[in-house]
Amino acid sequence: MSPASILPTPPRFPRLLLPQTAPANAADLNAAISAGAFTALRTAIEGLKADGVIRVLTESGMRGRGRGGVPIGQKWQACARAAGETHYVVVNAYQSDPAVLTDRVLLESNPFAVIEGAAIAAMAVGANEVIVALRAEAVETIRILEKAIAAAEAGGYLGENVLGSGLEIRFSVRPLRGSYMLGEETVLLKGLEGKRGQPEQQPPFTATRGLFGAPTLIHGPQTFAAVPTILAGGIAGFPETGPRTFAGTVMVQISGAVAKPGIAEVPFGVTLREVLDVAGGVPAPHKFKAMLVGGPSGAFLPEDALGVGFDHDSLESAGAQVGSGSIVVLDQHTCVVDLAATLTRFCADEACGKTIPCRIGLRRLAEIGARICEGEPRGDEIGRLTDLSLDVAASALCDHERKATLSMLSVVRYFRDELDAHLLRNACPAGICHPKADTRAGTVS
Repeated sequence: MSPASILPTPPRFPRLLLPQTAPANAADLNAAISAGAFTALRTAIEGLKADGVIRVLTESGMRGRGRGGVPIGQKWQACARAAGETHYVVVNAYQSDPAVLTDRVLLESNPFAVIEGAAIAAMAVGANEVIVALRAEAVETIRILEKAIAAAEAGGYLGENVLGSGLEIRFSVRPLRGSYMLGEETVLLKGLEGKRGQPEQQPPFTATRGLFGAPTLIHGPQTFAAVPTILAGGIAGFPETGPRTFAGTVMVQISGAVAKPGIAEVPFGVTLREVLDVAGGVPAPHKFKAMLVGGPSGAFLPEDALGVGFDHDSLESAGAQVGSGSIVVLDQHTCVVDLAATLTRFCADEACGKTIPCRIGLRRLAEIGARICEGEPRGDEIGRLTDLSLDVAASALCDHERKATLSMLSVVRYFRDELDAHLLRNACPAGICHPKADTRAGTVS
């Protein structure tokens, strides 16, 4: 299994994605069936049918776990109704954030939940082919997943005649190598087509024109893994696991200055403070300074924001995002200005360069951050940074360039004192940066 600990969570937190106990062999079909696997697939095929599945998912209030948080019933309906002889289902398990392993851990500990959810999706939208796309270097994940798929095919749950219904659902695993941008769904589809990895304008959305121009339903593993739970247990109780507008649970990876770093499954809507408590809080002599929420294109939130709910709407209001599910807790020895500048440069380096806001705008933002850290500001850097960030986000083609502005903007919003210390006093409170003193006028600027 991927080297990341699964953290125990409070009894009041339901487990919808991860198994209650780690299986000795995650690809053991008999053990999975004993635990209830493929019950929902049978219910979907024999009872609910395609329209019924989409209706139940719509009523559940569940939204995708990806950056957009689109209601899945709406997305499935659009794909099912889209014209075209061929439809596809794609499991986006590429997980571009290099420090996050949540999807790998899910696929390695509960692969049949993802397989079953994707098979139900294929039945509901009229697809015969499901493609699981993931990083080529995730060798152990690929091995477990391929073994689980083969077992499901041998058991009659996948293949040419699923559960004797005459339905054909083929699964394939597609390892990919590429940049951070492959996590964006239109870029991922380009990678599957063997084309250059650059995003496409949406609309048209992938649900109506996706892989090879055909209607394509694409979600991350966590979204598909939640589907069997909804169908097997009905919608009763499911919305209570989170805000009505974003039901269900999500996997987060907590690291940094915490007592117990690792991966946890938490309900959407719990506060950031509750998530921090799952990781044991911040141990002495560390002192909480900030929380980086959402990965490289996430935002820094101060202690005052720990009451914010971990869901798309609440985090967006706070200037952050769910993103990759990464939460990094930072202590007093971290310079948020320096880290924000570093993350902006990372996003600029990983950008595909298709559009001017992405190719040039992010690079200019990274340069502003570097100048601030080095004590070489040019005029009103904060005004320039803010205006440029808004321009980049407003004219962006994809979420990469929109969200890449969040880290620097969050520093302006929440850590203005630290930013002013760099700009006005050539000082770094954390002692990380060593800005140069401006002695041209005989005084420190």
